[in-house]
Amino acid sequence: MKPRTLRSTSRGKLSLVVIAIFFLGLLTPVHSQTPAQQADSQVMTTTTSDTEQAPKLPNDQLDSLVAPIALYPDALLAQTLAASTYPLEVIQLQQWMARNKDLKGKALADAVAKQPWDPSIQSMVMFPDVVQRMADNIQWTTDLGNAFLTQESDVMAAAQRMRAKAQGTGNLKTSAQSVVKTETVPSGNQVITIEPANPDVVYVPSYDPTVVYGAAPPAYPYYPYTYPGYVPGTALAWGAGIALGAAAWGA
Repeated sequence: MKPRTLRSTSRGKLSLVVIAIFFLGLLTPVHSQTPAQQADSQVMTTTTSDTEQAPKLPNDQLDSLVAPIALYPDALLAQTLAASTYPLEVIQLQQWMARNKDLKGKALADAVAKQPWDPSIQSMVMFPDVVQRMADNIQWTTDLGNAFLTQESDVMAAAQRMRAKAQGTGNLKTSAQSVVKTETVPSGNQVITIEPANPDVVYVPSYDPTVVYGAAPPAYPYYPYTYPGYVPGTALAWGAGIALGAAAWGA
């Protein structure tokens, strides 16, 4: 798929919408649009019709595409999906963070808020390892973003399928870092949620898809994706917890 070359800033509201959809377990498209979303749709229609007309990805390929991040906590997964629709800004954020390593806490949040990026990108400054993963695997990030823009509900459903696989292998369960629950939503679907064990601290997992989802090869090969510092062959590995601040979740 070709990356989109133009993003409307009105889509900055997408990250919060995605989080709400994920928490509610609504795995069907939302048909009603706000005026800003309608205007944005018109922009994308006139500038990126070649991407929108691309054939839909099959479920097996979507499963492989979301496999590297499907086990992220819900809000971080939603934020990562939203940020993936801006691959160029992901690279810009990585470069900006490299130049501003001394900024911490409120100073960091204030500085990134002045940058001309979508809120979903600005909020990722809280998760430097995730930014590095996305930037180092920019083709994957671009493919994920394009799939999310054109097949949002399918991508969310793929994340649920991969979580179910990880549960089946015993590699996704409540731990000191996260709380895993299986809930039935009003639509009758079962939704697997992952939330931080401590609401104020987020742990980002690293893992080998062939380990956490099962040794049997997937119908579509897993996308090449590297976790900096990850020891191959282990299941879920956790880095240091990240304390939430003003820049988190698109605040």
